Amino acid sequence: MATDLPTVAQIREIPATLTADVTEREIDANGHMNVVYYLRHGIVAADLLLQTAGLDDRYRAERRLGLFTTEHHLRYHSELRQGDALAVHARVLERSAKAVHMMAFLVDQGRDRLANTLEILLVHVDLEQRRSAPIPDDLAAALDDMIAASGKLEWPAPVTGVMGIRQPS
Repeated sequence: MATDLPTVAQIREIPATLTADVTEREIDANGHMNVVYYLRHGIVAADLLLQTAGLDDRYRAERRLGLFTTEHHLRYHSELRQGDALAVHARVLERSAKAVHMMAFLVDQGRDRLANTLEILLVHVDLEQRRSAPIPDDLAAALDDMIAASGKLEWPAPVTGVMGIRQPS
């Protein structure tokens, strides 16, 4: 279920995993950053956070395991224009034995406002079999640490309520 949006001060309680300036290449015919780049920045920031948990190129190459996005939801709150500075803050919300639910928050640094949110559901996959696979204990422990840190925040993630980790009934 959706909740109120966090303030920029609350979002900044999460370290930024990506900072950038909006480039001319990212601008669309309407004069603001194109949807593709809002998604790209959020995905890159989420990936950078997951790399700190150990899910990187080496993990994929040696273990032949990875995470595939199965669903995402973008919400736009304000536009970004050429030259605007942005920061993306990502947090891991929950996980199961084979899936991870996370969220990225793109902040317009100059105007001190939330530009968009990206909610992501990922499934852990055996890259040879191309099927879901259990998350190994070491990666699970690192994700659990991130989930615990996320749980210490005094504000709930503004999830859509239509996606997330399925709980057994």
